[in-house]
Amino acid sequence: MSRGYLRLIGAGLFATVIASAASAADDAVAAFYKGKTVTVLVGSSPGGGYDLYGRIISRYLGSQIPGSPTITPSNMPGAGSHTAAAYIYNLAPKDGTVIGALQSVVAFEPFLAGRNFNYDPTKFIYLGSANDDVYACIARTDAPVKSFEDLLKGELLVGGVQSSSPADNPVFINNVLNTKFKIITGYPGTREIGLAIDRNEVQGACGVAWPSISVTNPGWFDTGKMRVLVQTHATGSPELNAKGVPKISDFGKTPEQKAMLDLYFSQTAFGRPYLVSPDVPADRVVALRKAFEATLHDPKLQEDVKKIGIEANHVPGEQLQEMVKKLYATPADLAAKMKAATVPKT
Repeated sequence: MSRGYLRLIGAGLFATVIASAASAADDAVAAFYKGKTVTVLVGSSPGGGYDLYGRIISRYLGSQIPGSPTITPSNMPGAGSHTAAAYIYNLAPKDGTVIGALQSVVAFEPFLAGRNFNYDPTKFIYLGSANDDVYACIARTDAPVKSFEDLLKGELLVGGVQSSSPADNPVFINNVLNTKFKIITGYPGTREIGLAIDRNEVQGACGVAWPSISVTNPGWFDTGKMRVLVQTHATGSPELNAKGVPKISDFGKTPEQKAMLDLYFSQTAFGRPYLVSPDVPADRVVALRKAFEATLHDPKLQEDVKKIGIEANHVPGEQLQEMVKKLYATPADLAAKMKAATVPKT
């Protein structure tokens, strides 16, 4: 019997063993999830963009998880998703029956703020992101600020959510580029900021996701009530690029400013991060990541999001895991400057 033939037999046996192991793992996961309810915990108030995505994904996720569990979306707003993140990390069941649909600040703010949030972002298990969101700064067209350049000279009153991008982004931009955003915090979510803009309590917002803000507030942009001042994203939205809306990196005057802006706004890849407790068993993590990816590629889900004018594109959990790891390995001198830039000027 030739060595080549033996190698073929060995390779075949190895493949069979691997396939059997994978099948056994799927069976174990299916046995666990069968008849169970999985909670998708949205770390934002009902009616906003994160809630919208969480409910659409919940509609299709169960059929992709072995055992086809029932998926129930639930809201736990507070502190820009930090409340929900701490709950998942410390108190929620750690068996894969609670999935967090949280804001990107959950991964980034503990690094930038340099304080304890009662969880470690590097230890969460990231299933993936529902898209690489293009965030933007927007303003009422009747506000004195007509362009991003105007913010270097004049003030714009914007609504903010404490410990969330609509508060943190304008603070960071103010400190790095010397703009004049005046932030009014205390709103529970982007929906409430939208209502405040409609009532003219504030003149705009900075750190809102373009794919959802343009849908959850119909008529704002096609009637000329609102304008987009700048995109806080590396490549920008094709739609906004076609309209000539500038990107935040265009305004960095020095290599250091550009590096700080690029690093800070790299968090857009975490546009809609979905994660689970660090203690979820490995076989369920594999199954949940596959299920999340399959859900985002489901033609029916894509049909749904297209109908309401938003985007859903899969960013792998492994990619998010690596990005968090690299973020927390940032050189100390640049990290210190980044952290200092997150503190509001007095």
